[in-house]
Amino acid sequence: MIVLAAETQNPLVPPLSELIIGLVCFLGLFWLLAKTAWPAINRTLAERTDAIEGGIARAEQAQAEAKATLERYRGQLAEARHEAARLREEATIQGAAIIAEMREQAQEEARRIIAAAHAQIEAERVAAVASLRAEIGTMATELASRIVGEALADSDRQRRVVDRFLAELESGAAEPVSTGGPGSGS
Repeated sequence: MIVLAAETQNPLVPPLSELIIGLVCFLGLFWLLAKTAWPAINRTLAERTDAIEGGIARAEQAQAEAKATLERYRGQLAEARHEAARLREEATIQGAAIIAEMREQAQEEARRIIAAAHAQIEAERVAAVASLRAEIGTMATELASRIVGEALADSDRQRRVVDRFLAELESGAAEPVSTGGPGSGS
């Protein structure tokens, strides 16, 4: 009959005594873990949760600060670009003013140089005319002295003769020059 009892017992169902001992051991182990390991696990999980949430909060705060800094830099960059454009415009205006001033100075210098050249030319022309008058006067006096046959030593008389001769040359008259000698009224 022993064989029969073994046949009637299901091998998948443990005996009742083993079930009770297994249940008591499981509850004891569960209680031990709940008192010792469970608080440490909860504490570690809470720390990790705080660290993750704090990390997220810090990341959000850092991202907000980065956005604020980026906006501030963008504003500064826009302001710097505006300032650079203003400085370029101001430099362009100043450059144009300097160019206009230098052009005016150059034109004034050119006018001054031209006026000085005209004055110099006029002075040289007057000097040349005076020199030519003196030379022509000397030549005319010598020529008149040879033609008349007597010396025209009187300087006033020479000057009158030369002046009359030159006046006739300038006017283009072809009248003969009077020497102021004995038959002339001078």
